[in-house]
Amino acid sequence: MGPLAVTQLLLALISLTVALDNGLMKTPPMGWMAWERFRCNVDCKDDPENCISEGLFRDMADRLAEDGWKELGYEYVIIDDCWMSRLRDEQGRLQPEPSRFPGGIAKLARYIHDRGLKLGIYADMGNYTCMGFPGTTLDKIEIDAQTFASWEVNYSLLGDICHLWRNYNDIQDSWDSVQGIIEWFSNNQDDLQPAAGPGRWNDPDMLIIGNFGLSLDQARAQMAVWAIMAAPLIMSNDLRNLDNSARAILQNKAVIAINQDPMGIQGRRLLQEKSHIEVYWRPLVHSASALVFLSRRTDMPYLYHTSLAKLNYDAGNYEAYDVFTGSTMKGLNTTTELTLSINPSGVVMWYIYPEQRYKEATETLRQQHMKASFTFHKAEPEHHTVL
Repeated sequence: MGPLAVTQLLLALISLTVALDNGLMKTPPMGWMAWERFRCNVDCKDDPENCISEGLFRDMADRLAEDGWKELGYEYVIIDDCWMSRLRDEQGRLQPEPSRFPGGIAKLARYIHDRGLKLGIYADMGNYTCMGFPGTTLDKIEIDAQTFASWEVNYSLLGDICHLWRNYNDIQDSWDSVQGIIEWFSNNQDDLQPAAGPGRWNDPDMLIIGNFGLSLDQARAQMAVWAIMAAPLIMSNDLRNLDNSARAILQNKAVIAINQDPMGIQGRRLLQEKSHIEVYWRPLVHSASALVFLSRRTDMPYLYHTSLAKLNYDAGNYEAYDVFTGSTMKGLNTTTELTLSINPSGVVMWYIYPEQRYKEATETLRQQHMKASFTFHKAEPEHHTVL
């Protein structure tokens, strides 16, 4: 999968039959995708559990349906590259590799739909896919669209208009890769932010939480910044072997609710401090907002001092809910001195709202995102140091 590959349109989950203003994807899509974790592993003889095959996608559909993911909004199962046979069939149609998909894509789609999920599938405009499988040339667009429709695929690359688009290089399983994506999006936010909104999303690529390259703090950082960016939450990991810490981050209902905010405004970086602390902000419904304090440091936890006035908040009284600790700070105003302890390559993330909008704001977090529920732990008003 090449850098900046505009042909990776399946990552964008383009609709088969409808246009941008069709009411779909009013919030960023959520689900699971094979590519980053499983790549183009076609060795089903020596690695049957992890090769690109119908068994892998059935397993992931089972996990989404049975382990609480679907109820949180993770509803897409997306087949990336390497599912195809090297040859089209006698009618010129794409076909799955029969040794790895013996039941065919239509049967796999039914399996996924029966679990209340949706199927996405990768194809590529051009002679070949990124990994050298048959591509979709201009004369094949119609037949490929018909093929996907006959299989009851929910989304593929051959739709009329994108609902989201990849902007930058493929993500790799490393903190350096995540940081590079964050930096590129932040440096280009003045161009990217206006393009995003309900039904149209910038896509910084997959969530790699639960794989091998991120620490616990770095995993929280990716989830938090992706929520600020109103990014699609498409996991690429092994849901069969996910540890509890990764599951807790990916299933954090408050972070998901922020990501799925119905206003659909993409957030932005407010500050880059000389101390290597960065501050990100996103406006939300009911005059609420989300703040992320990201440490780019590599040494030790850092005490960051700030105030809401410094972050351009209007005068008034506020409350802040820490989405990773579950604590609530009350009695804040714009001049309150705030001290936060931020772990190296970690984050502190707040859901912040005007005090007079407490009922609306907290109800939003409880109800906005499906069956999400929250307990707000009250802190004493004078407690403004988060350690």
